[in-house]
Amino acid sequence: MILVFAVGVAALSVLVCGGSLGNLSGLKLRARWTIVAALALQVLIISVIPREVDGWVGQGLEMISYGLAAAFLISNRAVPWLWLVGLGGLSNLVAIGANGGVMPASEVALRAAGRVRHAGQFLNSASLPKAHLRFLGDIFSLPRPWPLANVFSVGDVALAVGALLLLHSVCESRPVQAARQARSHHAWL
Repeated sequence: MILVFAVGVAALSVLVCGGSLGNLSGLKLRARWTIVAALALQVLIISVIPREVDGWVGQGLEMISYGLAAAFLISNRAVPWLWLVGLGGLSNLVAIGANGGVMPASEVALRAAGRVRHAGQFLNSASLPKAHLRFLGDIFSLPRPWPLANVFSVGDVALAVGALLLLHSVCESRPVQAARQARSHHAWL
């Protein structure tokens, strides 16, 4: 949910910087259904039914969602900054894959965010005693009582920054236009 909020803030920043979200309608995306399905699976396993999803079912659904997202990214590799979004997703996938389908999380970050695991419940991130690639895990937190209190990873940060840059690039905000003008000016020199 924190990533959805970050993308919303990125979209708002495009408007503040004079960009046009209408430009997104001209963006030709291939295999759109794959990213819609991936996001739907993520919302389902994280927010809708986390208490009812059995561990291996939740892990399997999470891995399927990453596979669908990878198919979308490969199909749309020409979209500016989508590679950074993909790098963030890959970082998360590697951490999850190295830990049997669970994102390793810092116990301190989990406590700060108020995330408690109940027996038999699948959580997309959890404190693991012998976590592999812990540095790629959910080591940061937005603590309680902040809205959207949760844990997040380096991969999540890359996803959010990639989305921000992609939106500004496609929507041609003033900073992007200025950077393009500066590059074309330097090309003439």
